[in-house]
Amino acid sequence: MLHISKSPKGFTLIELLVVLAIITSLMMLAVPKYFASIENAKEVTLKQNIKIIRETIDKYYGDTGDYPESLDQLVEKKYLKSLPFDPITEKNDTWIIITPPTSSTEKTKGKVYDIKSGASGKSSSGIAYEKL
Repeated sequence: MLHISKSPKGFTLIELLVVLAIITSLMMLAVPKYFASIENAKEVTLKQNIKIIRETIDKYYGDTGDYPESLDQLVEKKYLKSLPFDPITEKNDTWIIITPPTSSTEKTKGKVYDIKSGASGKSSSGIAYEKL
């Protein structure tokens, strides 16, 4: 005698909808934290890149007695392997260059005294990117 099974071999629509609802709920919790962590990582990288460039400018000044004429000069003279990029703008040519302060008693050569980020907007702590 032939035995035919009447049990279904798939998922019902209700089961699929429950699984989709669970996945959606988990995604609603995870996605905002993911994007917040990406923004935090960009801010930390920006601060570190600014610190590295500022230290390199100071080393150049200590070695030569002059400030560099451009950020590219730091790369040309092998103080940096390459110019760090601004992770907010995702470019390495958006840095704002601050020239040395002018003093009537001291003549300084060079054009790069300090740098700031060229990114617009504010960090998660409310500080403008250019003030970091």
